Amino acid sequence: MAIQGDVQENILSTKKALDDLGIDGTVTDVKTADDVKKLDGLIIPGGESTTIGQLSLVNSSLRIIKEKIEGGMPVFGICAGMILLAKTASDRVVGKTNQPLLDLLEIKVERNSFGRQRESFEAEIAMDSISIPKFRGVFIRAPSVSELSSDVEVLSKFNEKIVAIKKGNIIGTSFHPELTSDVSLHKYFINLVKNSKN
Repeated sequence: MAIQGDVQENILSTKKALDDLGIDGTVTDVKTADDVKKLDGLIIPGGESTTIGQLSLVNSSLRIIKEKIEGGMPVFGICAGMILLAKTASDRVVGKTNQPLLDLLEIKVERNSFGRQRESFEAEIAMDSISIPKFRGVFIRAPSVSELSSDVEVLSKFNEKIVAIKKGNIIGTSFHPELTSDVSLHKYFINLVKNSKN
């Protein structure tokens, strides 16, 4: 989704992941509802979740995205992207936000959970349930999941805060995998997309 955020980095990571897997696929940036209708899978990148949500609302792509995901299209929400997938979001500092959300995951997300920009950091995390035992997480104004329903799987925690989740065709991470050279999460997502087509 190329409305705002780490678009180019995700395009490069996804292309590398396709190459590593030997899968023939096209990676494209999408901005409009018509673009979204043609997709097999969608990455909603990190950036400013309020801006991404507002701009998506203006061009009506939020409704189309929601319909496509509910119809089984895999989606990977990164940082701000994970916030957009949530039912509820609040900010650690300013409290409840009235930003547009897709309301696809029964989760409550706390924005800026680890602090603001200057508190950004990197840390080793594990996602054993999806066979990624070691991953370098880049946390930039990162959210965390403070509440979730029983049908949402916790993939990873850092300092007891939930930083990666999965439900069916939906993955969400607090951290930015596209800012590392490790494309194992992008490969996992591509396999989700491939399996959804079979």
